[in-house]
Amino acid sequence: MAGHQRHTTTRVKLYIKYMVSLRCKLIVKDELSRLGIHAAGIDLGTVDILEEITPEQRYQLKISLMNSGLELLDDKKSILIERIKSVIVEMIHYSDEVPKVNYSDYISQKLDYDYTYLSNVFSEVKGTTIQQFIINHKIEKVKELLLYDELNLTEISYRLHYSSVAHLSNQFKKVTGLSPTFFKNLKSKRLQNLEDL
Repeated sequence: MAGHQRHTTTRVKLYIKYMVSLRCKLIVKDELSRLGIHAAGIDLGTVDILEEITPEQRYQLKISLMNSGLELLDDKKSILIERIKSVIVEMIHYSDEVPKVNYSDYISQKLDYDYTYLSNVFSEVKGTTIQQFIINHKIEKVKELLLYDELNLTEISYRLHYSSVAHLSNQFKKVTGLSPTFFKNLKSKRLQNLEDL
């Protein structure tokens, strides 16, 4: 089998500013089809396409979107957004311990950019703040740790550098609508019911 090469599909992510509704998604979908660009997925603000696009296609897309009040962002900003997201995901999900320094300092040092600039670009493109993105990922990590059942809430709050269990619980409830304990019991019950089938 040594002579066979695995073919991997190239996926490219485009970022589109002011894309805030279903109508915007339909406009983007129509424009991509018109230019013969195959989309794997269209979300508010981002498009996954299945191939590299030519400079001419990018230019045509930029102009047609501009006529609809949308803006195709340049590669530099798009790449920077991906790097910010990667640093945050790695920091929360793949590090043994979340860094003790301020997140702003950590992200700024990792990417060698001023945090205010990173924050402004992120908010402009994603329509949410870096802080909110971090909170959402921390809550996902809390959910994961609750389901592993190896750490209690105090240990989880310490590991993720919450100032207290109350702070963690309040943030968890704000994001999910549930208390951490209720979430854990809910999942345990569901798993138990599956085992009883």
